[in-house]
Amino acid sequence: MREGSITAQELAQRLKGTLLHCPPERPLNEVRPLDEAGAGALSFLANQKYAAKALAAEAGLILVDPKTDLGDRPVLVVENPYWAFAQCIGWLHPEPLPVWEQTPIQPSAAIHARTRIAPGVTIGAGTRIGEGCVLHPGVHIGADCVLGTGCELFSGVVLYRHTKLGRNVRIHANSVLGSDGYGYVLVDGRHEKIPQVGWVEVGDEVEIGACVTVDRGVLGPTRIGAGTKVDNQCQVAHNVQIGEHCLIVSMTGISGSAKIGDYVTLAGKVGVVGHIEIGARSIVGGGSVVAKSLPEGSFVTGYPARPHKEWVEAQAALNRLPKTLKKLSRS
Repeated sequence: MREGSITAQELAQRLKGTLLHCPPERPLNEVRPLDEAGAGALSFLANQKYAAKALAAEAGLILVDPKTDLGDRPVLVVENPYWAFAQCIGWLHPEPLPVWEQTPIQPSAAIHARTRIAPGVTIGAGTRIGEGCVLHPGVHIGADCVLGTGCELFSGVVLYRHTKLGRNVRIHANSVLGSDGYGYVLVDGRHEKIPQVGWVEVGDEVEIGACVTVDRGVLGPTRIGAGTKVDNQCQVAHNVQIGEHCLIVSMTGISGSAKIGDYVTLAGKVGVVGHIEIGARSIVGGGSVVAKSLPEGSFVTGYPARPHKEWVEAQAALNRLPKTLKKLSRS
């Protein structure tokens, strides 16, 4: 994801920050999360619960606020590290300008001879499409995408740039993979956009229903593991990691950076808050909202979700409440 380079000193000048424990001439060529950042990467710390990660990080420079002390770690002190981080994404990973030609299929796309392409399909530059794929009318595939063998995309499916599909992936009508994640930071009373420069990865044998949206990651990928089945009208937010062979039932929404283990079932209209983990082989009942991490093998229901047996007992008690109140009023 290397797009350019900037020195620590130039970055400090642009952000009007104070450089500490960092050579001014140090080159920075990418923005990465704390646990993935190397010597040439910029990262940030905006929440003190991740301070241990920051202390252990190998990042070339870390954006911090004036109250944060990371010892001798190389830092750039700024008033709003999250907003500074967002600006740096735009500088180091600028969105490429789209390139269009008269032909709907760009000449640099590599398409297997045994791919079936319907009228109205558009395919971007550098995209690679494997043997036996079927693209229905009105499908749009952006630049630098990869489709494994045997994929089928129904009418109106849109793959944004860099989307990667494994083998035998089926995506139904009007689903969108790789759209911008919902990321903003409040600066001086305005919601400023955080650039979303990641991508979407879908494993082998995945089926995605109609009108599903899967947002690309802020930096790295949003992933859907092999064998997982996603029903109609679901939302998968940026940097979500869904394991293998999961069942995601209709109108379910998974918030950013949530991690879903293997063989998890999320029944209809389930909500999952961001930055939590749902352990493998867990089941979440319909209409539930998961507000905290769940261990493996959980079976939860309700709002907020709790062990299913507890929820059933609570509902039974609630149903008895009117009769109980009448008895109390007579006594």
